[in-house]
Amino acid sequence: MIPLVLILGAVGFRAVGALGVRRFTTWPVAAAHAMAVMLALTASAHFVPASVTVMPNHADMVRMVPPFLPYADALVYLTGVLELLGAAGLVITRTRKPAGYALAALFVGLLPANIHAAVADVPFAGGEASPLWQRIPEQILYLAVALWVARTSRAAAPVREEVYA
Repeated sequence: MIPLVLILGAVGFRAVGALGVRRFTTWPVAAAHAMAVMLALTASAHFVPASVTVMPNHADMVRMVPPFLPYADALVYLTGVLELLGAAGLVITRTRKPAGYALAALFVGLLPANIHAAVADVPFAGGEASPLWQRIPEQILYLAVALWVARTSRAAAPVREEVYA
């Protein structure tokens, strides 16, 4: 479902751009905003108490952390904060490029957790574990979009103010 948020979000933002909203006139910018929405949704799970069962929660995320990593609880909070910072960085034009590269690195860093969750059959949100054949392409999609956004981002053009006498 989360990849759909990214894909449909990009299409939706780009459609708004086609209707005249200048901010969304390019696909990379639309994708950056869609990824920001996706990250805000996924980051929220890092902070949801275990008593909430209608969506992924903090306990689900902790179970995903490979056993060789210490401080799983803290790592889950940290990655949630990093996802939120990355989302904010994507919507701010000046920080979009570094945010895209930082998120690409984060997605690579999260890959072991996704592999562990699939291989160890870690249940997620009360359901079955997502299979590896699904998780790897999703991570590749996120990585590719983050790099695409970073590589196509330009610094914002300076605002030209005109003075009328």
